[in-house]
Amino acid sequence: MEYQYANRMEIFGLSPIREVLKLAADPSYISLAAGSPSPASYPVKEMKEIMDRLMEEQPVRMLQYGVSEGYAPLQKALKDRMREKYQTGTDEDRILITSGAQQGIESFAKAFLNEGDGVICEDPSFISALNAIRCYNGARLIGIPVDDDGMRIDLLEEALKREKNIKFIYTINTFQNPTGVTMPLERRKQMLELAKKYHVMILEDAPYFELRYSGEYVPTLKSMDTDGIVAFVGSLSKIIAPGIRVGFLMAPQSVIKKVTKSKQIGDVHTSTLMQAMSCEFLTKYDVDAHIDRICKMYRESRDVMLEALSDIDERVRYTRPDGGLFLWAEMPEGYSAEELQDRMLEKGKVLMITGPAFAATPGRFTNCFRLNFSMPTHENIRRGVDVLKECVKEYLR
Repeated sequence: MEYQYANRMEIFGLSPIREVLKLAADPSYISLAAGSPSPASYPVKEMKEIMDRLMEEQPVRMLQYGVSEGYAPLQKALKDRMREKYQTGTDEDRILITSGAQQGIESFAKAFLNEGDGVICEDPSFISALNAIRCYNGARLIGIPVDDDGMRIDLLEEALKREKNIKFIYTINTFQNPTGVTMPLERRKQMLELAKKYHVMILEDAPYFELRYSGEYVPTLKSMDTDGIVAFVGSLSKIIAPGIRVGFLMAPQSVIKKVTKSKQIGDVHTSTLMQAMSCEFLTKYDVDAHIDRICKMYRESRDVMLEALSDIDERVRYTRPDGGLFLWAEMPEGYSAEELQDRMLEKGKVLMITGPAFAATPGRFTNCFRLNFSMPTHENIRRGVDVLKECVKEYLR
């Protein structure tokens, strides 16, 4: 039988990240490609204690359907934490619990985008968010280049003046994926002012913002929002464990009502058990001490990678992130990261993710690549980077 798929499926080819991660499952490879938290960061003992207790005390509630908006105690715990610790959110805001931050992005896009609408985003950016936006009624992505301080505000304003039907600006402004850069406070204020001026919303995606290893905390855009134009997407994947699939969207009540309807189409509600376990961990355990432990572990791994890269060919430029899970490297124009990857596989079975996977504008970043430091051991970071440096030296020669 010849299957007649929806036209929107034409935009999805084989994911280069998924294909690389298939190889990464083979222990003979050294993977600098993953985008995951380290299994050493998972609070296994605590989560087992919580699950046993919940299943003993509230088995029916844990295994029953829940409401689409989310498990009420978790909504409160997240709202209290965001307001008290990060001054983020107002009395007018509500929280929708999602099946991972990805669902928050996808449901938001579904609720807002009509055919031909535009979304401004960083270029490069998170591939799954870009695909979530691309698949709705031919929505247009307008990529804005990123420098060491995040999205370039001068080019953002040019795009807002030039483009029609812009529905929102999508930004990962803290430890951006894939570049690792963080937007400073002054530029955040400028972005907020432009959003107000041109009457567009901002979708602030912040999965890594609590994973800071150096530098000063920069307030969220949502914490500065007094006009209800910022929706904040958060995740518990990076501070608890990715497999729980618990994220959240914080936005004005009217926005949450619409996005909740979008979510209902997809999964009715997020797992009650995973929500309850997350709530227990946030409220009955020392989550900040847990995050501090994770940050210490990742700081060491980041520093090992930066030290290993310190003598790479001077023509290769790379970022030095203050947090998150990644750094971004750029070879001179005309060189191919795909060819470099082939050389690394041949010489030492080392994996990375090449730049085109993150391009909002097709054809960009062919000379760039992303490296992950959260998953590999220190030994494998050093070995992998040694192979990388040797291949770069041979290739650039």
